[in-house]
Amino acid sequence: MGIVADLASALDLERLDPNRFRGDSVDSPERDVVFGGQLIGQCAVAAARGEPAAGKRVKTVHALFARTASKAQPIDFEVEFLHAGRTMASATVTVTQGGRLCARAMALLTADDDDLIRHAAPMPDVEPPEALESVTDPYVGRELRVAGGADLNGSTTASGGASAETTELSVWTRMPNASVTEPAVAQAMLAHASAGFLIGAAMRPHPELTIADAHDKFSTGILGHSVTFHEEADMSDWILLAHESPYAGRGRSYGRGHAFARDGRLVASFAQDAIIRSFATRPGAAGGGRGKASVL
Repeated sequence: MGIVADLASALDLERLDPNRFRGDSVDSPERDVVFGGQLIGQCAVAAARGEPAAGKRVKTVHALFARTASKAQPIDFEVEFLHAGRTMASATVTVTQGGRLCARAMALLTADDDDLIRHAAPMPDVEPPEALESVTDPYVGRELRVAGGADLNGSTTASGGASAETTELSVWTRMPNASVTEPAVAQAMLAHASAGFLIGAAMRPHPELTIADAHDKFSTGILGHSVTFHEEADMSDWILLAHESPYAGRGRSYGRGHAFARDGRLVASFAQDAIIRSFATRPGAAGGGRGKASVL
């Protein structure tokens, strides 16, 4: 197949053998490149469905992206367990397409223990989703609403003012028609959402650049993304993604964030390393010209 109608279908991996899986991609109007958030979500599902993982859930998944993958072709996921004990398991997930290595992830899986201590960061004080207007979302079935007047398509405020003085960016998201019974698929949906806005958060204070010009006037791409899941999340209800970018420079950006359920519970935390740079010079290009063959 290659391209499927929605994210839930892309995350429902086909089992080829006990620890090998195959998946398709959800479509979007972007270039023919699989979004890194989809790949890390699929890695989480593959790890959770691996045979030694029974009775455990994904706690943390961290992926590094080496090459881009095409949305038009299926993607293969091979899980290798490093360890599988009573309450902990760890595994690598290797992502290939047509025999080419695209990414590799490390996953930690756990069975819950009773609380010895407990605390959690508070949810930011932002407008509720009902007070905000919907914004266009490239992914069918997902809704987005942006707090604080931020503009997801540029570095200015939504009202057209000057560039933002902060890299903080809060986005409400939900998939109201999602009917998910497998916890790993819900986690994968959250992982997908967590990867989408940290590059834009890093660009907010820089009026000379807008995210709408990415892949045209300059190059962006996710190098690595990590998600730690704290509590179960209902992706059919509103989730607040609170982002910030403490550093950008040397052609790279670093971002981090938290995901909160509608009732204020901290359900996940995430971090990302990314590229924000001029197009790389292709070896042998005439006159040292710039090329867009790869963001990596």
